[in-house]
Amino acid sequence: MTPPAQTSPSLAPGAREPFGAHLRHWRQRRHLSQLDLAHEAEVSTRHLSYVETGRAAPSREMVLRLAERLGVPLRERNALLVAAGFAPMYRQRALDDPALAAARQAVELVLKGHEPYPALAIDRHWQLVAANRIVPLLMAGAAPELLELPINVLRLSLHPQGLAPRIANLAQWRLHLLERLQQQVAATGDATLQALHDELAAYPVADAGHAVPRAGGELAGVVVPFQLATPAGVLSFISTTTIFGTPVDVTLQELAVESFFPADAATATALASLGT
Repeated sequence: MTPPAQTSPSLAPGAREPFGAHLRHWRQRRHLSQLDLAHEAEVSTRHLSYVETGRAAPSREMVLRLAERLGVPLRERNALLVAAGFAPMYRQRALDDPALAAARQAVELVLKGHEPYPALAIDRHWQLVAANRIVPLLMAGAAPELLELPINVLRLSLHPQGLAPRIANLAQWRLHLLERLQQQVAATGDATLQALHDELAAYPVADAGHAVPRAGGELAGVVVPFQLATPAGVLSFISTTTIFGTPVDVTLQELAVESFFPADAATATALASLGT
């Protein structure tokens, strides 16, 4: 599955900007010409140009159609609607809201059902929302300030006082995380994610002298493993990301479950013992 689209309005035109400015921002971010977008949205190029320059006002239907063709996340679709003079369409509620009880239960079932392997839920800025009981065992030894709520799992992973000294393939895993984060920044223009990327990229990278990374089992060369030194030895994981397929709530669209699977038999055996 693909990671959830995450975004913040801070790099996009502000809420007080006209609709055309918002539209131009997203069209340019998606590297589309007016002709390309007009074709995708089945409107005339002339009318789209008028909408973008403010000479014509879009209907609510057109706002939603353009947002759909541009792949605009729900949070920013609300901003587009407001800029065009319409009420927001998508609600944003805390995960503990009664209306999201079924979704919250689904997340908890996924996390619990994944044991004895680690799994955690994160929000759009990689802050920890929930985790199963295996995750804290792997976080042990990190600096207390990195474990204070809200926990940012990327910061915890790459900080010199976090998990970084115990990641056997730190250079490889660091590059993977930074590339993944930069892809999200490119797709969303999220200033908070960009600041996080810059912070993580500035962390010093020391050689991990405690272990030699294993090849990652049969999956070597197919996926980037996460290799963590523990008292039970170097555990090697592959990860998957799960998102809600058809969310109509901002919070649910921005929620992701990261599930880690053993990349070799030794890791599976060690986790089975750890989970008892």
